[in-house]
Amino acid sequence: MGGAAPHRMSARCIMVLGTSSGAGKSWLTTALCRHYARQGLKVAPFKAQNMSNNARVVASAQGLGEVGAAQYFQALAARAEPDVRMNPLLLKPEADTRSQVVLLGQVSQALSETPWRGRSEKVWPQIAGALDELMAENDVVVIEGAGSPAEINLMDSDIVNLRVARHAHARCLLVTDIDRGGAFAHLYGTWALLPAEDQQRIRGFVLNKFRGDASLLAPAPALLEQLTGVPTVAVLPMWWHHGLPEEDGVFNDRSRTAGAVQKTVAVIAYPRISNLDEFQPLRNVPGVRLLWVRSPSDLAGLGAADWVVLPGSKHTSADLAWLRQQGLDAAISRHAQQGGAVLGICGGLQMLGEALTDTHGIDGNAPGLGLLPLVTQFEPQKTVTRTEACFGSVQGAWSALSGVQAMGYEIHHGQTQGHPAMLAAGAVLHEVVPGLAWQNGDGQVLGTYLHGLFESPAVLKALFGQQAPTLDSVFDGLADYIEGHFSPAVLDGLVGQDGPTTAEA
Repeated sequence: MGGAAPHRMSARCIMVLGTSSGAGKSWLTTALCRHYARQGLKVAPFKAQNMSNNARVVASAQGLGEVGAAQYFQALAARAEPDVRMNPLLLKPEADTRSQVVLLGQVSQALSETPWRGRSEKVWPQIAGALDELMAENDVVVIEGAGSPAEINLMDSDIVNLRVARHAHARCLLVTDIDRGGAFAHLYGTWALLPAEDQQRIRGFVLNKFRGDASLLAPAPALLEQLTGVPTVAVLPMWWHHGLPEEDGVFNDRSRTAGAVQKTVAVIAYPRISNLDEFQPLRNVPGVRLLWVRSPSDLAGLGAADWVVLPGSKHTSADLAWLRQQGLDAAISRHAQQGGAVLGICGGLQMLGEALTDTHGIDGNAPGLGLLPLVTQFEPQKTVTRTEACFGSVQGAWSALSGVQAMGYEIHHGQTQGHPAMLAAGAVLHEVVPGLAWQNGDGQVLGTYLHGLFESPAVLKALFGQQAPTLDSVFDGLADYIEGHFSPAVLDGLVGQDGPTTAEA
């Protein structure tokens, strides 16, 4: 597949491959990061290419940059400082056939305009270089694959699965979602489509999301091992409440926190939703019910939702048009007029204003929902920064935030300010954090550019009078879980000392 120069390896590399998207690669990679960190090893995560609109602001050679949220959390699980090398290529979908390409934390317009298959050789040197640096600096690198390594239509341009495994001489686990059915066929079919040299890299099969009597699996694991030479090393029971933020999935009622519902939070699920992982702390707060809404009937079906949240969006004007097509614009306005609380975050904030103006072709022009007298101008320069802010005097439904210190991050092209003509005509607007958060006259509607608001313990304490479990406790729970279902010999064997100490891509 072409190659980079030989390099010296110091780290042992473990790679989690999947039979499909959603098989469980991300959470298993996170759990392995914490497990090996608890063994006193220096650990880093890695995913060569991630396609997600969930991103975080982390360190980069150019100051700050974007990285996939999954790798951000994996770094924290590994007790490592997140940086862009852990996810050197991030694709942020803007439409069904178009993505913004982020290379080593920075948006690349040239790569964004390059056809999919034409990108591989352009970006592989940077991907290989980032992986080499992490291997040189760590004892263990836990690598996450993408989709399936057996997507034979993509193998010639692969830069995230087999090419990475070869470069790192990784020892691989292949995980499948048994809850979907057909798990043994998925495992065997994936293995069978791999080149022989790559079949040898698979050290174990993992059955994820199992429900029922594990004894009923026999004799399938033994027969599968006879066919492939690969043992089934773990059967992981279905676990609804592990507490790790979602990668790209959606919440559902079955996965919410147990206990009596005290507050219902409805999140508008438009097509280009982004940064949904920031709502995980709400799912972890006892008594909070967090649900998606895609239509007015969804919102009406909740009864009296306490909050309606407009989350971030990778394409604000398009999602705003979708919202109007569903009739959700009127439903959201009605909710606010009837005394319900409305929160807009980043793209959601922009939607709440009076207008979106775009003279540079960044996102598109559109009338806003008119719930805040604001106007947003899209600029070519993207704001990517970590932010610490203190709320001033906050009114109405959000008054508990008054004086609260919050930490988070910003990722946006839009620049927002009060609408001059509306303010001159007497419209009321409270700027509760300068340049960052605003609310309307009666205090029911609040908009902010601050992502990660609910990850601040002080914010949760102010709004709910209690805390969610810390991320650190979530990571320890994941490690405890796999340690209870993998044998120690398997986990130790993945970082054992047999095998090559150099690799050549």
